[in-house]
This record gives sequence, C-alpha cells and structure tokens, in this order.
Amino acid sequence: MQQDTEMPPPDSGDCPRCGKPRALCICADIAPIDNRIELLILQHPQEQDRSLGTAKLTVLHFKKALLKISLSWPSLSRILDRPVDPQRWVILYLGSLKAAEIAPGRDVVAVNRKGEAESDQEEALRHIEGVILLDGTWSQAKALWWRNPWMLRCQRIVLNPARPSRYGKLRREPRRDGLATIEAAAMLLSRLEQRPDIEDRLNESFERLLARYRDVTPAPDRAAVKRRDFRWRRR
Repeated sequence: MQQDTEMPPPDSGDCPRCGKPRALCICADIAPIDNRIELLILQHPQEQDRSLGTAKLTVLHFKKALLKISLSWPSLSRILDRPVDPQRWVILYLGSLKAAEIAPGRDVVAVNRKGEAESDQEEALRHIEGVILLDGTWSQAKALWWRNPWMLRCQRIVLNPARPSRYGKLRREPRRDGLATIEAAAMLLSRLEQRPDIEDRLNESFERLLARYRDVTPAPDRAAVKRRDFRWRRR
C-alpha cells in the first residue's frame, strides 16, 4: 500500500520519504515490517508538525500501511479503494474511557458503544483486519471523528499503556494514555499480531527521532514547543 501524502519539493532540504528536516531523518534505519493487520492513519490537514509528528514515520515501518490527509471520506471502502467490512477494523476511540478502569490488567481493550469492555476480548479482536488511527491534536482528532459517521461502524478500542509517552517534557499530556501515533501503532499491532518485535522496532525508531531532536534543538526552542502544544495529541 502506498502513502497518499504530498512529498516536499526536491530543493526544500527535507527528506522526500518522511518529510522531516534532514537532521531529523532516520529513514535509512527503517526496514518495513511485513504486517498481517493493515494500518490506516487519517491525518487532519492542519496537522503540520514536521519535526515531532510521527504519522509518516509510522507508515514507513509497515508494508501494509496508508496515510490519508483530509477532513472527511464517504466510507472506509473509498479510502482503501476496495470493498471492506468496517466492523473488522478497529479505531482508537477518542472518548473519556480509561482502559485501566473498565478492564484492569489489560493494555488493549475492545469496548462497545456504551463504553463497556466487551465480555469476550479475544473473540472481539480475533478477526480484525485493520487498525485506524486519527492523527492530530485532540480537537483535530475529534473533528475527524464527527465528520466521518462511518467510523461508528468500526470496533472501538482503548489503550492502557504501562508508561507515559516517550515525548516526555517535549509535550504536555493531560492523560497518561495520550501517546504518539507511532507508540499507539506499535502497541496495537504488536498485541493484535502477538509480535513483540513490532513494538520494539517502532519504539526504538521513535527514541532515535527524539534523541536527534534534542541534539539539534536548543533548550529554549524545545521549551517553546512544549508551551505551544499543551493540547492532548493522538499522534
């Protein structure tokens, strides 16, 4: 599956694959994973964080992954350009549910429309074909949710990560489960495919990106980014 993104012009100084400044590019270290469960990232068009955003970087890690940028689409089938059953796709739910409260001990929880944990978690997730992540600030992700009613037909899922986002002090996260897109994808696909290596590889890439960002960005500039991006992000 190909990325549906606009690449930077040749003379922009940015990487044509990940779109990041060359000093932050880690593309050379990425070998695409042969994933069974597809990944679809839907990005709000106003999400413009080239330095710390992880949507494009996440897609580069998988052979079956797609990034789409828009506000709305008529259906999941139109996005993928083939017939699909939305009920066999999971979407990371944006509500106020906390996995630790509705299903203690589980880090990935399938929930119904009432916000309750599905009684048979294994069965609810057994036949999943794909994962959908919404990329942007909290308000941008909510806009994507409400503009695409077909998402209501997808299986909902919430996360209970064991640790806060690796963004650390670079981003203020009002909730513990506010993760970068690459972290959420790592966690979901690793659990659904029962492949710990997926989570290891994506988190290693994310840590390399953050290390490079800290190396090339002066501390005053990092503090400014933290103040601007106080909103919860599912990126």
